[in-house]
Amino acid sequence: MKALIGLVVCAVALLSGCCTAGPAALSITTILQEPCTMTQGSELEGYCIDLLAEIAKKLGFKYEVHLVKDGKYGRQDESGNWLGMIGEVVRGEADLAVAALTLTATRELSVEMSTPFLQTGVGFILSRDLGSEESHFVSFLFPFSTEMWVGVLVAFLVTGLCIYLVARISPCEWADPETDEHSFTLLHSFWYITGALTLQGAGPHPKGLSGRIISAIWWVFAVVLLACYFSNFNTMLRSDTKHVSVKNFDELARQDVIDYGTVEGGTTFNFFKNSNNPTYRRIFQHMERKKSCVPSVEEGIRRAQEGNYAFIGEAASLDLAVARYCNLIRSSELIAMRGYSIAAPLGSPMMKNITVAILQLSESGELAYLQSKWWANSCMPDGGQAPQALQAHLLRGLFMLLALGCGLGLLIALLELASKARDQAKDQKKSCCSVLSAELSQRFRSGRANAGTETSEKSKA
Repeated sequence: MKALIGLVVCAVALLSGCCTAGPAALSITTILQEPCTMTQGSELEGYCIDLLAEIAKKLGFKYEVHLVKDGKYGRQDESGNWLGMIGEVVRGEADLAVAALTLTATRELSVEMSTPFLQTGVGFILSRDLGSEESHFVSFLFPFSTEMWVGVLVAFLVTGLCIYLVARISPCEWADPETDEHSFTLLHSFWYITGALTLQGAGPHPKGLSGRIISAIWWVFAVVLLACYFSNFNTMLRSDTKHVSVKNFDELARQDVIDYGTVEGGTTFNFFKNSNNPTYRRIFQHMERKKSCVPSVEEGIRRAQEGNYAFIGEAASLDLAVARYCNLIRSSELIAMRGYSIAAPLGSPMMKNITVAILQLSESGELAYLQSKWWANSCMPDGGQAPQALQAHLLRGLFMLLALGCGLGLLIALLELASKARDQAKDQKKSCCSVLSAELSQRFRSGRANAGTETSEKSKA
């Protein structure tokens, strides 16, 4: 009886232990690569570690992370066996591989791959000392954008035309169109505002209130405009920003001065090896002939820092190097766009949920936050961002002030002429409108007549 009771107690204890024990922790394999996975004392940290924590929080599983034993990402040996993290997943030594694993067709055939959690491409970095300042014949136009220059030209033409019209209309400039000589022709008006724009001045100056208002507003416009131009031009001259002398892979393949290479046996190496593009084939042949490939990303970055070497790799690693080392700069061109994914054994029931969790993190902005956190640029130049051409909308208030001045000048000129027409209408006992119309017609007709008279006198002489 005692033996029976003991057996029942043992069975109850075993059953209660099975009921209270939680699910087994998942085994996660990863590899050291900044900033995806890094060591901090005895702990691991990085982009992929934070990503794994967020996915585990959403799906509710526990995990244990270990570093891959052979230190490889995942490639097949000569006998077709998988090495690295992919090999551990295939052999059942790990439930998931969370690292900067590139999603490829070969890997997709052997393991389950999630939707990419980070997009990248292939570029190259080289020493900033290999950059060269670009020189242009029209570099003096760079301080202003195209829209800004168009706005300045329109303002110049409109102001010159307004000066001309005001000088024609205002009786203060010439009281009697038949006897007085008119100084402000259309060409002279443009010459006058050109002199003001260069801060030199050109006479004669307007005598009427309307013309002086437009002139004063134009002087203010010219002074502010020149101050902005010279300030931005000086900033561009002193900028430390350099342009890479080799800007894309085609230029890299055509030159023989700068050596270049990538990590031997990696996905980038295989991309150039298997590509049918003539430029990429030339790059691969150069790397094979010169034996310029490196064993690791760290070695490639080190050689790029030493100079006269361009390291070709994935933009995620290159951007981190550029953010940390001020003497490096990355090409603007990216090719062979690819994504980093999480790997699981074939038929894994978790992969669907992991893909959904990654998409949710992307839609909520969490992935973008993690990228900005771990790829933060700690090496900004002294001058901050490269100076940009001044845009027209930044000075829209100045253009509005000029438009207001021109409109006010034209209005005052018309009021001055209307005042004179009213006095003449009283003396001649005519309607003010008829006198004003006749006065306007005489002023503009007189200019053409005077021009024809001067031409005939010159021909006789």
